[in-house]
Amino acid sequence: MVYLDYAAATPLSEKAKKAMLPFFDEKFFNPSAAYLPANKIRQDYEKAKGDIAHVIGAKAADLIMTSGATEANSLVFASIPDDAEVLISAVEHPSIRENAKRKNYQMISVDKNGRIDLEDFRKKLTPKTQLVSVCFASSELGAIQPLSDIARIIQEERTRRAFADEKTPLFFHSDASQGLGLAEIKVARLGVDLLTINAAKVYGPKGIGALYVGRNVRLKPQSYGGGQEMGLRSGTENVPATVAFATAILEADKHLGGERKRLATLRNQFKKRLEEKIPGVEFLSKEKVQLPNFLPITIPGLDAERLIFALEDKDVYLSTGAACAASKGEKSPTLKAIGLNDEQIAGSLRITLGAPTTEEDVEYAANAIAEVVLAERERLAK
Repeated sequence: MVYLDYAAATPLSEKAKKAMLPFFDEKFFNPSAAYLPANKIRQDYEKAKGDIAHVIGAKAADLIMTSGATEANSLVFASIPDDAEVLISAVEHPSIRENAKRKNYQMISVDKNGRIDLEDFRKKLTPKTQLVSVCFASSELGAIQPLSDIARIIQEERTRRAFADEKTPLFFHSDASQGLGLAEIKVARLGVDLLTINAAKVYGPKGIGALYVGRNVRLKPQSYGGGQEMGLRSGTENVPATVAFATAILEADKHLGGERKRLATLRNQFKKRLEEKIPGVEFLSKEKVQLPNFLPITIPGLDAERLIFALEDKDVYLSTGAACAASKGEKSPTLKAIGLNDEQIAGSLRITLGAPTTEEDVEYAANAIAEVVLAERERLAK
């Protein structure tokens, strides 16, 4: 089997699996209980939070643990008024886009590589804007956004508001789920007030994520009970998953430089093979502004879903785009935003590599993709 959909999900690393297992049996105690064994579990939990926070340049007290990126993103949007002005990029994940639709929102346009147009951002940023949410990297294209430039523009607007004695707050949020483990992500360097991360994209367990919350931000609780996570997310802490998340993210951070280089080399090899074997294949977004494991392509005139089913017969697994949209059979708003026509969108495939991917996998998959593409073209020509 050659799996090429790591942007959708990553397998649980052996180290992360081993780290979490004791917390299902001998270390099962509720970390909020008063007795000594429970206090030790509390220490393990806080240490894990601290390890996760350290990787993004934060502290344990800055993190709210969630069930994943979608809940973290929803917590951000639920904390601002319904009539608040919101700006998001045109290439956001559905968990941002659908939350934004419940507010007074506008989308910032992007260029053909999927990176936001900073001039369009400046034009749409008004004195009433309260939240700007731009992903670290697009989940369909892997295009890395210029977050530090966005933060600089936001700071200019904050300074203007301060001098004008305007009281409307302005916060900057980024969903960095796709970039985790593939790029250096530090909250201070990016200039964000809020940052979403997700264990399921970095060889940790599914069902656990975190939201970094800057000291100047006040969020509203979405559940009430025992007051866990600084009162923002009541409920018994998911200690096993948090410990596994910490193990996975530390492991990824340790090997970041070498893995990034390895994946970029494999991606470029994959691209070269597809260029050689498939006339007319088009590559989406430029490598220099892209995460190293992304290779989104389009083969105009073909139906990508048919190709995916044919590839499954060859034990090659990839997707037509973001898993959330693809599963509903929707046309990708991201691909529309970068100017692709319906034929290009219909023929689009998202190839993403991961830690288990080998050179042999790349060669086999490139041959398999070429075979099914040429066979489909031959079928359509009859």
